[in-house]
Amino acid sequence: MADVGVRVLDCDHRTPLAQLSGHPYIAIPDIQDGRVTWGTTRRISDEDLVEWTRRTRPQRGDVIVTRRGRVGDTAALLDDRPCAIGQNLVILRSDGRAVHPGYLRWVTRSPAWHSEVARLLNVGAVFSSLNVSDMSKIRLPFPRLGDQRAIAEVLGALDDKIDANSDLSRTLNDLAAEYFSQSVQAAGEGPTYGNVADVFGGGTPSTKTDDYWGGEIRWATPTDVTALQAPYLEDTSRHLTSAGLAACASELHPAGSILMTSRATIGAFALAGGPTAVNQGFIVVRPKDSQLDMWLFHEMQSRVSDYLAVANGATFLELSRGRFKTMPVRWAPEDVMRQFGAIARPLHERARAAMHESRSLATLRDTLLPELMSGRLTVKDAEHAVEEAL
Repeated sequence: MADVGVRVLDCDHRTPLAQLSGHPYIAIPDIQDGRVTWGTTRRISDEDLVEWTRRTRPQRGDVIVTRRGRVGDTAALLDDRPCAIGQNLVILRSDGRAVHPGYLRWVTRSPAWHSEVARLLNVGAVFSSLNVSDMSKIRLPFPRLGDQRAIAEVLGALDDKIDANSDLSRTLNDLAAEYFSQSVQAAGEGPTYGNVADVFGGGTPSTKTDDYWGGEIRWATPTDVTALQAPYLEDTSRHLTSAGLAACASELHPAGSILMTSRATIGAFALAGGPTAVNQGFIVVRPKDSQLDMWLFHEMQSRVSDYLAVANGATFLELSRGRFKTMPVRWAPEDVMRQFGAIARPLHERARAAMHESRSLATLRDTLLPELMSGRLTVKDAEHAVEEAL
């Protein structure tokens, strides 16, 4: 990369103190799916921002690379917001003469990139790493600058639509939450969660029994939920067989069940998109009256501070299912709760549809990426595929 004007800029090998507010300090966990998840970044002060960017000041067009743990994951900076990068991250920056910054964003997510990372990887007993000095040795395909720009525009169009869908989903969820905050003003202390819903826990079948794993039954862990951009769980990272489900202390919960993480991270939520089993890190709520599902979902989302107040545990906080079931629900007149559901449900359906479209677009993007980088697919053919999808 050094031969084509791409510099490797190292981080400051210290960590500043976290603040309640301030500027983003990007760490490895904040690099997800080619992006920085700004909402998860720790915050640092004005003074520390100056101190931690003396060596490297991130700017639009930079590509951030993880070089320990999840080695080789990348995220492009798409704006000029003030921020700093954390330890074990580096920045790739093109001077623009031979490598278009937009193309650099995509080529560092291609099979050729991951092949080069694997070639230069230092495998350790605890974690693997990539030396900063080796990164300039990475060899990647760089077609003519005009072709690079065209490839970046094709793939960027899909990402722009994915971003728009994420914004739409977030707005729709915010609208539903705002309407709930107005509707709940008519509520008083009512029955307990155990009175108005069936409340379940979960479990993990033996991970040593291969026959339990690799089936088609969704089995959720808290990580599946905390990684979501919107509260709709359509699939899980691991799946059970029928034998695994039978050996698991979890029922197969139907679509629409409310999943809430209940240990370590308490109060991350999702609505099950299909039949789903869960591990022991969840409380699952299935309203006895299905028309009150939206009311209970938003009621639970708005009560996280109450759950944290009654959680306990020596190693990590946990909200017990028994304690949760005894907690009172804010209960409004039935017509108010049903009217809320009639308004909130279409908002969530539209938000879920937007995220579903984004998953399809991401699949198309990830299919086109290696084909464009290898030259097996022309830009014109890719543009046609994108036009049909959009």
